[in-house]
Amino acid sequence: MNRSALNSWVTFPRPNPQARLRLFCFPYAGGGASVFFGWPALLPPDVEVCAVQPPGREGRLVEKPYSDMLELVERMGPELLPYMDKPFAFAGHSNGAVMAFELTRKLRREGRTLPLHLFVTGRPAPQLPNRHPPIHDLPEPRFIEELRRLQGTPEEVLQNREIMELITPLLRADFSLAETYKYSPEPALDVPLSAYGGIGDADVRPDEVEPWGEQTGAAFTFRTFPGDHFFINTQRQMVLEQMSAELRGVTARLARGAAAHGF
Repeated sequence: MNRSALNSWVTFPRPNPQARLRLFCFPYAGGGASVFFGWPALLPPDVEVCAVQPPGREGRLVEKPYSDMLELVERMGPELLPYMDKPFAFAGHSNGAVMAFELTRKLRREGRTLPLHLFVTGRPAPQLPNRHPPIHDLPEPRFIEELRRLQGTPEEVLQNREIMELITPLLRADFSLAETYKYSPEPALDVPLSAYGGIGDADVRPDEVEPWGEQTGAAFTFRTFPGDHFFINTQRQMVLEQMSAELRGVTARLARGAAAHGF
């Protein structure tokens, strides 16, 4: 990969050209690449975090966010392909889990190299119907009230009119990504898959996360952690310890393969 050609879709919090594995991380609704900036310090040293930055957030705030999941994935795929020039894995939380899952299926349909592992967290299995009424097109007062109930937006932000005018288009678009997503059945992936849920997540129950196992014909791991929907932040060290243990298995296989070929 030519690092001089880095684009706005990708951020490397801690560049590591010697890494054996690149971990692409996909953000949740309202979040951006910075969610993953603290991850490299808690992951194995031979894993390089590649934080994905879709339009409409953080350094791309002035760009129009996508409101259709499959359109976003179609656009995202070619942008990320140049960074898949070494073994890689995907990790996504909530909306990011669907981005990672659908991008994996897109790569398979195109006959391209697949991730060596797929981590999905805080998201019901895609084949399950959405049990929540849509909120992305609610009138402003009701939309803000729903944001308050979901507890993903700080109260001081909800009460700041200027900030809300700035971020509301992204939040509506991100909720639309999830609420308008239509799952299409395809054969199970031949990719090991790990699904993590929050024990106290009232919006995504653990029993809605476990059926992710139906989406893989390879190894499947299901784990729950203390905390609500944002347990990947509040329980970051515990979550990344589990993820690290699974990634070490991947990098160990890569090391054995390299040794067998005399590299």
